[in-house]
Amino acid sequence: MLGDASVLFQIAGIGIIVAMIHTILKQMGKEEYAQFASLVGFIIVLIFVINGISDLFQEIKSVFLFQG
Repeated sequence: MLGDASVLFQIAGIGIIVAMIHTILKQMGKEEYAQFASLVGFIIVLIFVINGISDLFQEIKSVFLFQG
């Protein structure tokens, strides 16, 4: 359970950092870079989520196939 909370805090931290970078770049007039920073942040969070879903499916597979 502790690992799940850790991943949530990592995702929240990435979101806060990306939001700050996006705001700073937009204030500077660099909207293209701000969009790119948001896209990179989204891809990083998506990788975290995909890894979590993969782990979930492995757990489900081990439960239904009675594997250790």
